Amino acid sequence: MTFVAGSKSPTVGPENALWFLVHDKRILIKEEQDEYLIPQSSDIKKLNLAPTEKQFFGSLDGQPCYVAELRDRAQISGSFSFVGLRALFSRFGEDVIQAAGMANQLVHWGQNHRYCGKCGERTENKGDERAKICPQCGLINYPRLSPAIIVAVLKEHQILLAHSQRFPAKFFSVLAGFVEPGETLEECVKREVSEEVGITLKNIRYFGSQPWPFPDSLMVAFTAEYAAGEIKIDRSEIADAGWFSAKHLPSIPPKISIARELIDWFSEKES
Repeated sequence: MTFVAGSKSPTVGPENALWFLVHDKRILIKEEQDEYLIPQSSDIKKLNLAPTEKQFFGSLDGQPCYVAELRDRAQISGSFSFVGLRALFSRFGEDVIQAAGMANQLVHWGQNHRYCGKCGERTENKGDERAKICPQCGLINYPRLSPAIIVAVLKEHQILLAHSQRFPAKFFSVLAGFVEPGETLEECVKREVSEEVGITLKNIRYFGSQPWPFPDSLMVAFTAEYAAGEIKIDRSEIADAGWFSAKHLPSIPPKISIARELIDWFSEKES
């Protein structure tokens, strides 16, 4: 399946649209004959749902996709249930997960920008682009993106992996952190690694990027080489860190993440 993002809704409401309904950061799904599905327009009618503030946000294999917030889940039962974004990783392909992540991010943005931050007036959807506009003072707010770096640091034939205090499970991953105002991405890579494990880097290279909707990050990935220093972890951020060879990796993130792409890249390079 292929997801294509878009903001210009179809002129005629389609009968077979996919509906990404969000309630409390969870997505409504349907289970049918051991298969997981995103509800369609017919399902919404059957459940007699009235989603609020719907938005067209793209298409999945040609099927229009709409997102809306569902504030009351009382009518959800039977083969329908709400699941968290991370739970979707094992149930759907990458494009459906991308669409669900974008849907959740748009609802989160809408919840936080219902009122103008400048004058307090209730905002409206801007007709010609995906944005919220204040009818009183004209302030425009676009969906928030929080840029963050993520980096695979290599030392000879080993990769630096750490277990963060924030991780929900006991796995190790590459280091990451949010970009600060006035900072380049490369400067952020150096600062984050220095702050979290106390070492310096050289030969920083761009690797790739990935939207990460928890809730609105854009992960920009790099590779880098160890330059100097000994690992000295920041206990407020990191619980444990160390150098690992490709043959002796600890528990690592799932394949859907760019963190895993970096670790897999290292493993393939070493093989």
